[in-house]
Amino acid sequence: MTLAETMCASRRHLDAARRVVVKVGSALLVEQTSGDLCREWLWALADDLAALRAEGKEVIVVSSGAIAVGRQSLGLSRGKLKLEQQQAAAATGQIRLAHAYEEALARHGITVAQVLLTLEDTEERRRHLNARGTLATLLKCGAVPMINENDTVATSEIRFGDNDRLAARVAAMTNADALVLLSDIDGLYSGDPRRDRAARHLPEVEELTPEIEAMAGEAPPGYSSGGMVTKLVAARIATAAGCQMVIADGRRAHPLKALREGARCTWFLSKVEPRAARKKWIAGSLKPAGSLTVDEGAKRALTAGKSLLPAGVLAVEGRFGRGGAVLIRDRKGVEVARGLSAYASDDAARIIGHNSKDIEKLLGYRGREELVHRDDLVLS
Repeated sequence: MTLAETMCASRRHLDAARRVVVKVGSALLVEQTSGDLCREWLWALADDLAALRAEGKEVIVVSSGAIAVGRQSLGLSRGKLKLEQQQAAAATGQIRLAHAYEEALARHGITVAQVLLTLEDTEERRRHLNARGTLATLLKCGAVPMINENDTVATSEIRFGDNDRLAARVAAMTNADALVLLSDIDGLYSGDPRRDRAARHLPEVEELTPEIEAMAGEAPPGYSSGGMVTKLVAARIATAAGCQMVIADGRRAHPLKALREGARCTWFLSKVEPRAARKKWIAGSLKPAGSLTVDEGAKRALTAGKSLLPAGVLAVEGRFGRGGAVLIRDRKGVEVARGLSAYASDDAARIIGHNSKDIEKLLGYRGREELVHRDDLVLS
């Protein structure tokens, strides 16, 4: 690709994105010898994030760096840290990291919200929904969620191990349209460019074949824990969820601006839209734990693309938790749709047949107005 073609591709993907996840690596954010935050670089990144927000895009940041910053504050050596030392460093570093992002984005009148996640938060259904709901609310309120792995409580069994995969899981969880991995390399090469001067840069990857995966090298020394292997794993997660992903060099100031202006990078293309990927997952990948029987009015509403409200539900069968997969049937037992219930089966049984405005009075808490939201529903 020429510079003009690269610029055109990057602009096309980013301009089309409604929701963008930006992952920042430790090697960019933390000075390798002193362990200090690179504040000038962070402020330049904040300018880029603010520019995306000014275009009406929703932005989520997944940031490494807590352990790297915290170890310096605690006087821990530069060698390999024990798990408890990593957790202690993260406890200190997360405060400094969040404050740095808050300070950088406050210049643009943007509120930052820190969210700490573990692998189980994205895999266990109830916690996945809670995290997804929190992030959706923060975005609706105009905040920029700043996400990091919860290293203070994570163990080797539940840790992501790198924030590339964490960012991809967040992108999939939030139906993001684009995932930007800012790294210390400008994309994928046919070999390790640090060792092979003949390695060829790949500006675009349409499919993650075994040949492509074999091109990944090892992680560079220093604070980085990912490397190209984990970036390709992230690409598989993101593209399967309908999210375009790009690996871009973040070492220069204003890296997102540079990306749009044609900086060398590698785009990993998805063949599906985020919502379509989620609908496919609901339709074929989940085993229903129960069913909802609906009246004719609700059936017509569903076929018209609307959500399922409690008032149109006649019966609840089976045992399922909040976010459980359910079949939706008409009075004759014919399957109309499949979806994810916003309420556990016991609570669903208490609110069916009632108006949504009565949910708080019936359950004692204010939940969603819909029993199954149209974003969590696919027609059969």
